[in-house]
Amino acid sequence: MMYILIVLGVLILLVIFAFNSFVTRRNRTKEAWADIEVQLKRRYDLIPNLVSTVKGYATHESSAFENVTKARTAAMGASGPTPAHAEAENMLTGALKSIFAVAEAYPDLKANQNFLALQSELSDTENKVQASRRFYNANVRDLNTAIEHFPGNIIAGTFRFSKMEFFDLADNDVAQNPVEVKF
Repeated sequence: MMYILIVLGVLILLVIFAFNSFVTRRNRTKEAWADIEVQLKRRYDLIPNLVSTVKGYATHESSAFENVTKARTAAMGASGPTPAHAEAENMLTGALKSIFAVAEAYPDLKANQNFLALQSELSDTENKVQASRRFYNANVRDLNTAIEHFPGNIIAGTFRFSKMEFFDLADNDVAQNPVEVKF
């Protein structure tokens, strides 16, 4: 009888430990997603300033500016770590590349301190977004692995813990290919 109580106590402790582990992993993943959103907000706030600065020098490049504005609006409208959000962010990245390509054609703009500061800020933000994405995806990987491992899969199913989506951009041609700008 004593052995049965000990085994039952150990099993209860294992379930409690596993449950708390899932809660911790899920909360870390949500926190990592919040970090991505903070960096994306910073990126969205910098873009209009960059576009305004470049517009002053390259007034006849309106299609590039319109593309950035449309892509920014689409990215801001997307929510959650979904493939649609990743696609919207890829489109924005491609549009930003076109703005920097336009800037290459204007030596005065490339030397403008305001443009250089904005370009530096945006570059820093892009690096932070990438780091946040990697951190988020690492947390998703850990959560999903814990949900799939035995006996965690039984406990996760019992308490309705579900796998989360990676925030993956690697499949998109826009993010991988250089932007072609024609004058």
